[in-house]
This record gives sequence, structure tokens and C-alpha cells, in this order.
Amino acid sequence: MGPGIAYFCMEYGISESLPLYSGGLGVLAGDYLKAASDLGLPVTAVGLLFQQGYFRQAISTDGEQMEFYPYNDPTMLPVSPLRDEDDQWVRVVVPFPGRNVRLRAWKAQVGRCELLLLDSNDPRNEPGDRGITSELYTGDPEKRLQQEMVLGIGGWRLLRQLGRQPGLCHLNEGHCALALIERAFGWQEDHQSDFQTARTATRATNLFTTHTSVAAGFDHFSGSLLRLYLAPWLEGRDLNADQLLELGSERAMTGADSADQRLNMALLALNMSGRINGVSRIHQKVSQTLFQPFFRRWPIEDIPADFVTNGVHTPSWDSPESDAIWTRACGQDRWCRPLPMSCPMTAITDEELWEMRRLQRNRLIGYLRRRLSSQHCEQNPANNHAAACGLLLDHETLTLGFARRFTEYKRPDLLLKDQERLLRLLASRDRPLQIVLAGKAHPYDHRGKEIIRRWKAFSRRPDVEGKVVFIEDYDLGVANQLIQGVDVWLNCPRHPWEACGTSGMKVLVNGGLNLSQYDGWWAEAWNADVGWAIRPGATFEELRSTSEHDLSDARELFDLLEHEVIPGFYDVDEQGLPRKWLQQIRASMDQLTAAYSANRMVREYVERFYLPMTEQGKLRSPETAAEILDEQRQIRKHWPRLRFSAFNVAESGASQTYTVEVYLDGIDEQRIAVELVAEASEYGPRTVTAMAMQHPLSGSAHSYRYECMVPSRPEGHYTPRLRVHDERLNLPLENPAILWLK
Repeated sequence: MGPGIAYFCMEYGISESLPLYSGGLGVLAGDYLKAASDLGLPVTAVGLLFQQGYFRQAISTDGEQMEFYPYNDPTMLPVSPLRDEDDQWVRVVVPFPGRNVRLRAWKAQVGRCELLLLDSNDPRNEPGDRGITSELYTGDPEKRLQQEMVLGIGGWRLLRQLGRQPGLCHLNEGHCALALIERAFGWQEDHQSDFQTARTATRATNLFTTHTSVAAGFDHFSGSLLRLYLAPWLEGRDLNADQLLELGSERAMTGADSADQRLNMALLALNMSGRINGVSRIHQKVSQTLFQPFFRRWPIEDIPADFVTNGVHTPSWDSPESDAIWTRACGQDRWCRPLPMSCPMTAITDEELWEMRRLQRNRLIGYLRRRLSSQHCEQNPANNHAAACGLLLDHETLTLGFARRFTEYKRPDLLLKDQERLLRLLASRDRPLQIVLAGKAHPYDHRGKEIIRRWKAFSRRPDVEGKVVFIEDYDLGVANQLIQGVDVWLNCPRHPWEACGTSGMKVLVNGGLNLSQYDGWWAEAWNADVGWAIRPGATFEELRSTSEHDLSDARELFDLLEHEVIPGFYDVDEQGLPRKWLQQIRASMDQLTAAYSANRMVREYVERFYLPMTEQGKLRSPETAAEILDEQRQIRKHWPRLRFSAFNVAESGASQTYTVEVYLDGIDEQRIAVELVAEASEYGPRTVTAMAMQHPLSGSAHSYRYECMVPSRPEGHYTPRLRVHDERLNLPLENPAILWLK
């Protein structure tokens, strides 16, 4: 599709052999790249080659998480120096205060897609600058800004230096926002234009995907730090540091004055992009709530945040046993072509499905024993040595898996809310349960570390040991083993804090079932045939730090385990097969696997975003961009003087005819939309009805009458509004001006 897509992300989870990721954001980026390769999408990804990546984890004998940072020797990683036509190592220069920082470029091949990585560890850099790319997600704001300059500015400069001219730029999170400024600068140089025209021309083909569920999760930097670091880069430009700050100012949200103005990287990305999206239907509402302060007087429903629910690269996560089943059902190339949202398993018998699950569980138990042996046997555990080394894990026992970042909002300790009830489940002789845990807490997340300590202490109880195991140093390799073998995947974040939660998608292809909070992707996917939901039907709630549902959710989780999950697994017929359980496996694999694959996700991005955005971008020639910019300046100039002069209604049976008179102060009436809005009530759903212009008003220049007919509602339910109308723009993202009748 045209000249291709540039994809920017701070982290990439391609494989455990390339440790440039910390969690879901990076794994999603890696799965996106793999699916883009499968589908032949021309994507070039840009990231950083971290010298340490994310930390490696070990757990001490008293349950304390310990962090280690081994050096990522590039010569031992699946990357190679990026060479130019003269076989010279490609380097990029980014201006910093008082010096230039040189960046070495590396390439990792992800199928047919390239992942280009920048590295500041060049001997010609100053010692401090060599450490800019030393670690992923540093807690130092200054170093974080340096990394985002390297990624955004250096990344786009690398593409230009290589002669790449991507037709679209896709940012995966706001860390990369400076790439959009650098892209505009490049366009400005190519067309001898000014920055605002360049911004207007390029933003139509900039896509910003956010995964953040709380405002505090957005990166933000102080004005003083920005002015110090960005001044050399902006020198000689017609965009200064204060103007750049204004593009990403938090004043709309915080009410701060210019003295303590801060740059919000997500807002900067928003103000440089033509489209924005969240990563699930619920997360769309969360994003609309987060961004509403920047669209003053716009209702949440009209905030221009769309959504594409994440998906996983299914071939990266399926087991050999499930691969054989899927090949028989859907063909060998099923994941490399557009796949229907359903792939019936009618040719696969219950016996074959259960044998697949039995073999997967056996392999998982063998893997866990090997891992636990290396973790614990050398530590001489105080209680049962065999239990600590996994020898009590059982091949025929229902296995519950929980593995992800250990942080409070994900509630990894929900099962520990009622330890006596959990003990009864674990101690059952006829219907036993075993639990596999894995995950890391951020080095500065003391609450997350405490939850790990609690689980480790619980797992070492004499009446628990061997039935609950914690696998250290969670990474893609561990994840792959767990999602292939567990029977039930547990996910229990606080609603609505889970942006998407892709870990549960990975078990689908392997016949695992989900027991999850009704949040993220599971709120879209769940029905009673495919798994279990905690608090199903929960509606979107205002974001806040709250634990009000923790105890009730824990009780519901235990009820599901006691009355549905565990009995369902052990309810077998004369042939020893759990028929109802197998029906759920079949329904989950059939209904959900393709629908929540990266194959579907990438095709959705192409069809709903890349193609229409590319077409819109073709209309942003230098002349058209300048014309649009001039018109928008005129609208801003006249907008404060727009007003309503009359608003009337006439009854006609079950309908009402509304007329409104407006004064447009010389703005072309074709650039103004007049709409009648009614919010949802007992009289009907929310409606936005376009009002048609009837005629100019005689005796009053620039005044017009508009009219529309709507279903009858009581007085005060309908309100007229004015907004900008321009089919060349994505509104209200590119112009949030709006006027309501008071």
C-alpha cells in the first residue's frame, strides 16, 4: 500500500533472545510486526537497542525480588549493523545542549519487516551520552527525555538518511511523539514551507495509538527541561520551545500557568496526529475521558478517540499439539492470509481435543519441574524438598495460571483475600487445584514487590507447598510455556484499568480457557460458552484509585472456581472425558482465536486507518495544506464573535421542528455545521441531528436560519451547537472549536 508505514515504539517483544521489552506494550509491538510480515504489509519499525533492556529477576529465600541487569552485547543478539551503500555503518546525529550525540543504527529482521534500532553507546560520544540507551524505562526524567529525543528525532532522521519516505507514521504510545515534529521539519525542508503548513500537511497520515488507562501514565516533562534540551534542535526553526510546549501543554487539564507549564507527550502526539485510537472498546471510553479536558465543551462521546482491539500473533504462541489440530481444521497457511472470524472445529473429535490438552499439560509440568529445580534445589528449602522442586505437581490436576506484571491495579493477590477458602480448594482430594504464578514488579513498585513476597510466603506453607509455584524471571520464553499448558488463565485487574490485557488471548489457540475480569478485550469476547467473567456486564466507571470492589470481586472469583470452573473440569463421562469442558474449549477456539489475532488487528488497522488516512494525505498538497491553514486561521479569528440569535420549536404530532438563527461573522457558511443534540434519556438514545440552512436572514449580514425535524421530547432536551465543518479534516481533532446555545 504505497510507500509503506513507519512504526515507532519504545520497546519490542520479538523473542526472549532480543530482550528489548518489559511487558504488554512491547509484546504487542512484536506481534504487530510479525503479523505485518505474514500479511505482506510494508512496515519499517523503529526503536532503541538498550544495553541492559528490562531487568532479570530472582527471588531470595525470604521472598524478596532481586533485580539484575546483564549487558546486552550486540554481537550476541540477533541484530546486525545497518550498512549504507558504501558498506559503512549508518550513524545518525541528534543535537543536544553543547554537543551532538552520535547514534549507531542496527537492524533486526522480523520476517519481511525490518526493525531498525538506535544505540548511543558509540565510543565517540561522551561517557554520559553513551548511557542514554543503557536501560529501558529509567525513572530519571532527564534521561527519559534524552531517550525520547533519540527515538523520535533520531528515528525519523534515520529513515530520511536511508532515503525511506513512508506514507504513514504510526506511533505506539506517546514516547515517540517527537518523531512527528521531526517529520514535519523534513516536509518543511522538502517543500520550503513553514512549520504550521508542514504540520497541517503531515498530520493527516500520523496515527497515535495509546495504551494508557490513567492520566499519570502519560510521560510529561517540565518546561525548563524542555527548553534546555530542545533549544539546539529547534535553533533556526520557525518553531521555538514555547510554541512546542503549547502543542503539548497540560494547562487545559491542570489549570497551571505558564510558569510551571509542562509538556504532555500524549497530548503532543494528539496535536500532531490525524487519528488516535485506544486498544479495546472499553479503553476507547477511558481514552475519551482522559482526553476530554483538551476538547473543552465537547461531550465525552464526541472526543475523537477510536479503538482497535489488540490481537496476538497466533503462530508465535501455539503449541505443536494445537498446531496439528489447527492445520487439520483450517489449513497450513491459516495465519498468513485473511482468516474468517470463525474456523469451525467440526472435524476434530472430543477425544483429539482432550488428548491435545493432556499432552500440553504434561509438557508444562515437565518444564515447571526443570525450572523449579534450578530455582530451589540449590537453596535447600526448609520444608518439602520434592514439593519445592515441582515433583508434587500433577499431570491430571486442573492447572490455573497467572502471569503478568505484579502491580496493585492488576490485583495479583485477589486469591489471597480469602486464604482459608483458597486452602480448601488446594486441599481437595477429589477435585484438586494447582496454581502457577510468574511475573515481575517494577524495581520502584514496592507494593508489587510486597505481593510477590506474600505469594512466596503462602506457597511455602507446609499445607500448600508443591500446589502453588512461582516461576522466576518471567519473559517471553516462560510465557510461551505457560500459555500452552495451563487449563485456565486468570486475569483480575480493577475495572476499567486494563487497557486490553492480551495475555489471555494467547491461551485461545491452545485450548486454554479464560477466567477474567469483565474488562479490556474480555468484555468484548466473553459469553457463557467460552469462559468465565468476574462482574459481567460491568459498565464503564470513572477512573479512580479504588479498592471498593476488591472483596466482592474476590468472592465472585471463588464462587466461580468452586461452583463452575473446578466442577466443570472434573465432570467426566464414562469415557473419562469432560464433555461440557470440551464444549467450552471448542467454542473458545472457534469463536475467539481468529477474532483476537494480530492477523485481524493488522487488517483492521489497514482497512479502517491506513488506507483512508493515506487517501486523505494525498489531498494535503503544499497548496491545499496552506489553503486549509489559512481558512482555519480565519475561523479562529472570527469564532469569538459567533452567536445564536433565536431558537424556536413547533409541535407537529410526534415530531418537533426546531429553527435556530445564527450569526457567523463572515465565516463561509459551508465551513460551519449546525447540529441539534439530545442526550440519552428515558425518551430515547443520544442523537446528533444536522440542521439544514434555510436561507440568509434579510437585514442582518452574515446571519442564517437553520431547521430540522426530530422526534418529540420535553422542553430543554434539545440543544443546538455550532462546530467547524470541513471534510478535508478529521474533526474535532484538527479543530475543536464549538459553540453551544447557553
